[in-house]
Amino acid sequence: MASGIGVILFIFVVFLIGSIKILNEYERGVVFRLGRLTPYRGPGVVFIIPMIERLVRIDLRTVTLDIPPQDVITKDNVTVKVSAVLYFRVVDPSRAVTEVANYLFATMQLAQTTLRSVGGQTELDELLSQRDKLNARIQEIVDAQTEPWGIKVTLVELKNIDLPQDMQRAIAAQAEAERERRAKVIAAEGEFQAAQRLSDAAEIMGKSPITLQLRYLQTLKEIATDHNSTTVFPLPIDLFEPFRAFAKAAAALDEKPKG
Repeated sequence: MASGIGVILFIFVVFLIGSIKILNEYERGVVFRLGRLTPYRGPGVVFIIPMIERLVRIDLRTVTLDIPPQDVITKDNVTVKVSAVLYFRVVDPSRAVTEVANYLFATMQLAQTTLRSVGGQTELDELLSQRDKLNARIQEIVDAQTEPWGIKVTLVELKNIDLPQDMQRAIAAQAEAERERRAKVIAAEGEFQAAQRLSDAAEIMGKSPITLQLRYLQTLKEIATDHNSTTVFPLPIDLFEPFRAFAKAAAALDEKPKG
């Protein structure tokens, strides 16, 4: 009789231990009772009926998927390798178990195909310069496809874009040409502004001749400050005007016929 009670107690203890499950704060337990889905449970201590109920643990934390480099042919027929990273989390544990066999593997495959598809619809310049736009587009597509699985895609980021060597050289040459063009435009703009200032200064001096004399004296002062062995004195052309008039008058008298 005592041995029978001991066996019963042992079976009860084993039954009790097997029926207790402890779920962490970030976990939920999807329970199937005789193959039928019941509301998920947790967190904390969860009791299940052995051999009648089965529990599947689901992690609700954000999962990071590293998408390996994909061969992408862009819209302008350039072959590149594009890698990305995807962040998602489970928002409905029941659907994550019942709607898809392996939500991690399914999400990875969907992200890879979407990356190749979106990259094939994009030109290389857009792929390099508008990453935020492509990230948002990939996230929208993947999130719409995984929503029936109880999954929420929170972020997609393009991680690396590998270009062929010849394309890298072409882009470097294009960038160098662009820098040279900007330098020439800036230099031409500077010359134009300088010429405009000189034109304004000449117009002011033409209205007030005394400014030319002041500029002449200022130039002499600047030359005097330098320790030069030779000093050049610029003379205004107006000083030679009387001599030119006298020479013209003398030439006219010589040309008159003698009576």
